[in-house]
Amino acid sequence: MPGHRDRQRRHPAIDKAYGKIDRRPELDKALDYLWPGDTFVITRLSRAARSLRHLLDLAAQLREREVHLLVLKQGIDTSTPSGRLQFHMFGAFDEFLRELIVEGTLEGLASARARGRVGGRPPALDAHGVEMARALYEMKGDDGKRRYTVQQIADRLGVSRATIYRHLNPDKPDKA
Repeated sequence: MPGHRDRQRRHPAIDKAYGKIDRRPELDKALDYLWPGDTFVITRLSRAARSLRHLLDLAAQLREREVHLLVLKQGIDTSTPSGRLQFHMFGAFDEFLRELIVEGTLEGLASARARGRVGGRPPALDAHGVEMARALYEMKGDDGKRRYTVQQIADRLGVSRATIYRHLNPDKPDKA
């Protein structure tokens, strides 16, 4: 049992991350707060763990610390034998469904690629726009300096300065 803590009511812990990730800082904080005999309440199993392995690890950790789990959406209460059985069954079903969704998504993306569809945002400038941006950038004034600033070129073409710079320096790798 961790050191003495004030047992005041706290706000719910909410992790703002999506996908299959291991680090869940708000979940970890909430788990650190629990004492033996407490009940850890979550809305659904899929919100607390991203895989059956992680779910089973969480269950073992809670059981070791003598903390019960209450899952509101699935009506699971691990303080009872039938609740523990439900917990394991629903955990396995959740992982199965997640894998089906991932499989379907990957098949859909492959099918779209086979039909020539590519995901992502369309380019801000087509080949003609890139050519125009480069020509405007290379234009010199009477004083020998550049006639247009990058901002002026971007405004004229209706794009951001970053888009202009990206096309003026095609060899420079993107930060992303």
